[in-house]
Amino acid sequence: MNSTVRVSRRDDGEIAAYRRIRARLPRLAATLLAEDLTAQSMPDASPGKWHLAHVSWFFEAMILSKQAGYTPVDDRFGRLFNSYYEALGERVGRGERGLMTRPSLDEVMAYRDEIDRRMEARLAQGLDDDLARYLFELGLHHEQQHQELFLMDLLNLMACSPLDPAAYDVEPRDEAVDSGQGGWVSFQGGLCEIGAGKEGFAFDNERPAHKVWLEPFSLSADLVTSEDWIAFIDDGGYRRVEFWLSDGWARVKAEGWSAPLYWREEAAGWSVMTLAGRRPVDLAAPVRHVSFYEADAFARWSGRRLPTEAEWERAARADPAAFSNLTGEVWQWTASAYAPYPGFRPTEGTAAEYNGKFMANQMVLRGGAFATPEGHARSSYRNFYYPHQRWMFAGVRLAADGAQAADAEARDAFRREMIEGLSHRPRTLSPKWFYDAEGSRLFEEITRLPEYYPTRQEAALLRRVAPEWAKRFGPGAVLVELGSGASEKTRIVLDATSNLAAYVPIDISSTALQAAAKRIRADYPGLKVLPVVGDFEHLAPPSAEAGQGRRIGFFPGSTIGNLTPEAAVALLRSSREVLGEGSLFILGVDLVKSPEVLVAAYDDAQGVTAAFNRNLLVRANRELGMDFTPEAFAHAAVWNAEQSRIEMHLRATRSMTVHLDKLAFHLGEGETIHTESSRKFDEVSVKAMAEAAGWRLTAFAIGEAPSVALALLVA
Repeated sequence: MNSTVRVSRRDDGEIAAYRRIRARLPRLAATLLAEDLTAQSMPDASPGKWHLAHVSWFFEAMILSKQAGYTPVDDRFGRLFNSYYEALGERVGRGERGLMTRPSLDEVMAYRDEIDRRMEARLAQGLDDDLARYLFELGLHHEQQHQELFLMDLLNLMACSPLDPAAYDVEPRDEAVDSGQGGWVSFQGGLCEIGAGKEGFAFDNERPAHKVWLEPFSLSADLVTSEDWIAFIDDGGYRRVEFWLSDGWARVKAEGWSAPLYWREEAAGWSVMTLAGRRPVDLAAPVRHVSFYEADAFARWSGRRLPTEAEWERAARADPAAFSNLTGEVWQWTASAYAPYPGFRPTEGTAAEYNGKFMANQMVLRGGAFATPEGHARSSYRNFYYPHQRWMFAGVRLAADGAQAADAEARDAFRREMIEGLSHRPRTLSPKWFYDAEGSRLFEEITRLPEYYPTRQEAALLRRVAPEWAKRFGPGAVLVELGSGASEKTRIVLDATSNLAAYVPIDISSTALQAAAKRIRADYPGLKVLPVVGDFEHLAPPSAEAGQGRRIGFFPGSTIGNLTPEAAVALLRSSREVLGEGSLFILGVDLVKSPEVLVAAYDDAQGVTAAFNRNLLVRANRELGMDFTPEAFAHAAVWNAEQSRIEMHLRATRSMTVHLDKLAFHLGEGETIHTESSRKFDEVSVKAMAEAAGWRLTAFAIGEAPSVALALLVA
């Protein structure tokens, strides 16, 4: 997100930007300055009168005073309104700022007006060097920081009164709270860049941009809500030491924490103090006013964790639309300590103290709050507070290692199918649950194994037939790929046709899907890429955005063989209905061959397929809270000649009981879980399957041994 305080635009010059930013704080305070904000004494907060003066003093100290022969507006104000700059002399401590009855409010506003007059005169002369221009932009962003601080401190003051006064009729905010989206957004690991680039404004603590290695991770699409927090409270969250860091537990006991700051338990339920007075807690709203210690304890209680700031920034840059309230509701605690980036250099001169001296004992927050002025925050912005502080507009977005179920619906489906599969005899699980981020990675590794022929044989065959088959697509065609995975074979089809309008990849793994879609967009910039997270066995028509050209179904990889004969026909039938009359369908199948070749392909010497098979149990432990011991299962590949299929099983090496919620499943030694069947075909069986689903087989191409085939079907 770029700053709106940029001053290089001709239609928003330096003086206009200065006036626009400076006008907001007096507007926020207009009805309150006369009495409510002129005195207070609290360790973290400052009175509104001090904020109004301090931001003016900042422009005077950092810019105006650098002029030769400059005379301060009032020599006393340097001590009164200096915040923490040791280089500029003595100052009044934060906790004592509210005890200053002088200067009066009128004097402060007169001081502000005089600084405005002097600054506009200085700007009219022109800022003639890079440091002066940076300090000016720094001053505007500093002003915006104090606009948010003003509201934080105002609420802190209002909450001190037993009368529960309201500062505003309604909360001063520009946008409503986003509704929840549900589920998790998963990201692949790897080397990524975080931090602000050289262009545009950024605080010195956001630079330099640098590389960070990330393991695969997921972020919750939504913030933790007040309803979630009440569940934490009701489960003894503030009384159970096992969830708390040592220093956090000491705070809980010393200060009597039992709920977020400003919450009160009443006969009618929980209430919370807001800028609009005391109100019933909105259960659906994101929780606010929690410390890092509380955020960390909640994450432990929930079985998750807080994101690192690098994970947060990676997610915010990669897919901001996937998250609700990413920047407009509360600052979000991270697990990262506030420290300098590699190569950090503080701002030149006195402003070096602005951020540089605080890089210890504090934690980083990311995002932005409802009170953050528009355009002030950005994806690289590093907010920071001490871990015990609570008066900020701070909340929680959870993180988890690895990929999570794409959404609650998918997680519920995984749970249902796990219960159903383990309840049957013999026990079975659908192979579609193989493909979380790790499963997708392992499968890509399998495709490169010498024993596993299907991928390379199919790719070679596809290169041979794609140019001829692509001639039948027609103008503006839409390629719909089922179970797209890494979309590597897709490129062969894309390269063979020049008039494709859109590509619609469908996959149950959001992580693999997002990564593949990003790569396709980068390599085919003129192509619409419209990814859909979902189960290809329950297809929906492509969106209208795809256009009206001929639909081309694409289902490579012999995946049709993983389905039962009935399910395979049902899939092809539903695909025909969704893709429509006249559509085409490219179907990949593996052909019957010697059992020795087949078993070796599904039980490689390196054990990659075994790891792929057992990863299904790892995923169940992570996403469903189960307690499988994956290493207690042996991988087995078996040729079933009667069913013309290769089967994969997980065989229990000892007797055991596994749990899912309150359900228990006992497996005896030697008992198996059937995880995959890969049926093998010939042309006759493919034709019969296609015709049963309403398709007509129009071409059947066979590759070199060990042979696979591609079938071209027409509706």
